[in-house]
Amino acid sequence: MEITQSKLKGAFLVKPNVFGDERGFFMETWNEERFSNEGIDLKFKQDNVSKSSKGVLRGLHYQLPKSQGKLVYVLEGEVFDVIVDIRKGSPTFGMAESYYLNETNKHILYVPEGFAHGFLVTSETALFTYKCTETYHPENEYAILWNDPNLNIQWPLDSEPTLSKKDCDGIPLSEMNVNNLPSYN
Repeated sequence: MEITQSKLKGAFLVKPNVFGDERGFFMETWNEERFSNEGIDLKFKQDNVSKSSKGVLRGLHYQLPKSQGKLVYVLEGEVFDVIVDIRKGSPTFGMAESYYLNETNKHILYVPEGFAHGFLVTSETALFTYKCTETYHPENEYAILWNDPNLNIQWPLDSEPTLSKKDCDGIPLSEMNVNNLPSYN
């Protein structure tokens, strides 16, 4: 398992060892000891799976006050995955980073607490999984506007994305109340 620090401190891209043969493959997606050896000490409280069609964009979501860290990966299909640092006082506050996660590369992304997260499905469908460090609290979930020009995210879109009402109603990063955001450690 190769764990690489992203340019946004606290986020990591994981390239698991994949063992395959004519029967299929096996890979390890989480190993507490290996992650701990890299300085990533996590306790997960909830696992989620979502299935979405091509062009569905989910995000950019965050939860306050009970922020969620997420270990995310794709079981089937492909997504363009985006993280945004929203930690108060962070030197990379407001910066976004993106990755293609798919069933072929089998990359795993750790999205730390204090980050907004979203993804766009680029394949016909995608089966996406999240391990979360905090349970979901819908009353505490918020969305940053997916196409906020200040974030300059280059979404690979052929047409307008399919969005939920919550995502359509997201606010620009500049309108967020930074006093309520988690602090950079």
